[in-house]
Amino acid sequence: MLDFPLWKKIWLWGLTLAAAAMALPSLFSAASVEWPDALPQPTVNLGLDLAGGSHLLLEADPNEVAAQRLENMEETVRAAMRNAEPRIRIGDVSTADGRLSFMLNEVSDIDRARGILEPVMQGQDLVREWDLEVIDTQRMVLIPTDSGTDSAVNDAMESATEVVRRRIDELGTREPTIIRQGDTRIVVQVPGLEDPEALKELLGQTAQLEFKMVDDNALITNVQAGIAPPGSQIFPYAEGSDFEGQSVAVKRLGGIRGDSLTGAQSGISPDTNENVVNIQFDQQGGQRFAQLSTQNVGKRFAIILDGEVLSTPSFREPILGGAAQISGSFTAESANNLAISLRSGALPVPLTVIEERTVSAELGADSIERGMLAMLIGSFAVIALMIATYGRFGVYATIALVFNVLILIGIMAGVLNATLTLPGIAGFVLTIGAAVDANVLINERIREERKRGRRVIAAVENGYKEATRAIYDANITNFIAGVLLFLFGSGPVKGFAVVLVAGLFTSVFTAVTLTRMWVAGWLRAKRPSDINV
Repeated sequence: MLDFPLWKKIWLWGLTLAAAAMALPSLFSAASVEWPDALPQPTVNLGLDLAGGSHLLLEADPNEVAAQRLENMEETVRAAMRNAEPRIRIGDVSTADGRLSFMLNEVSDIDRARGILEPVMQGQDLVREWDLEVIDTQRMVLIPTDSGTDSAVNDAMESATEVVRRRIDELGTREPTIIRQGDTRIVVQVPGLEDPEALKELLGQTAQLEFKMVDDNALITNVQAGIAPPGSQIFPYAEGSDFEGQSVAVKRLGGIRGDSLTGAQSGISPDTNENVVNIQFDQQGGQRFAQLSTQNVGKRFAIILDGEVLSTPSFREPILGGAAQISGSFTAESANNLAISLRSGALPVPLTVIEERTVSAELGADSIERGMLAMLIGSFAVIALMIATYGRFGVYATIALVFNVLILIGIMAGVLNATLTLPGIAGFVLTIGAAVDANVLINERIREERKRGRRVIAAVENGYKEATRAIYDANITNFIAGVLLFLFGSGPVKGFAVVLVAGLFTSVFTAVTLTRMWVAGWLRAKRPSDINV
């Protein structure tokens, strides 16, 4: 075990120095010293409790998901019956009580309609999303199943979490923590952001963009009274628009959603010199938009964002390029925020901020100072004890301890791109104790071997061999605990688990492998007849 050929020494030293070098940018940053721009700059990101920042808890309303599913199913059923050969005519469509019901004009179409709807009711993974009932031989009722609703809510929350992540990334913030909490909540922590208002505005914007045809046959008096014609619905104009305070009736079905956008950029219209958002559809969305504009030249359509009408322009000519422009009394900032929201995708369900906390940078700096002070005091006390107790072997343990900290910082910065939290600093302190504990086991075992009369080399070799077994056993149990903390914990608990697990590997490497290489080199060079352990 004390045989270290030259190639192995070069490999171990190279690995050690490379990992330690990755820690230098973080150390320079902590000391407020500028690191050269031409060199790689892997640094450890600081968590919310250290860098300060904003904490938001967002909650979704599952009823919104159910309403959206119902509307989508209605449009699907209408299209399926219309495209059937021969066409199946339906009427008296209702979405009351959270279920979709409609009447068949011909009783003879019941079997054909059932056959068309069966594939539609079956969701992914063989989950039945809708149940079908036939009442009085002509009325068909589609009822959402509990499993289908739960699956839809889960999919919506997964999608919403990803949309929130993309929007925050667009802001240029570093290492945000975005995780689901329960069935309908999302936790958002953004280090370094002490003013959460812009973030709340951005995350609260559903960015559900729709293009719907205006119902010009609707009576203005009825619309302003909130009475919508059959097949239409009423939306208010957005604040700041030319018709603020008024409403407009639009046709409920047959429009286009903004979920097929491929790009959105803020800009200035060359015609009106106003702030606008230029959008681009994908191929399918572009074809649908071209069809809508071609069939409705000269007619007005409503641009609806999050339930408010931005404007109601007319199709002056068919729009065939898959590109469009959104206007609506935007400022440069609001146009840019809308472009970010549209690029990152629409939230499938509105999110409401139910909890908000702000951590000041001063509090984070105080946490860092106290944590580092605790680590330094602990480290110096351990170093003094090790050198006083084990002499030369204590010096080797001390050097290994320094390399352990450097390698751990380097791995967190350059490999894991991890975020350091206050519990993470506690993990550092624990790692120092684990590293020293390994050297204590080794040195005490060597002492026992010498007391038994073994020669120096045999005692050292056997001491490392026997102590390593206990070290591996102890670290395996710690590793299991760390993995479980990472899998089932959240936020700071995960930060502690990352440092703990990474520290187990670095402490074993430095306390066992490196010190054994140094001790072996000293024994071969000096050939001592006795050692002071």
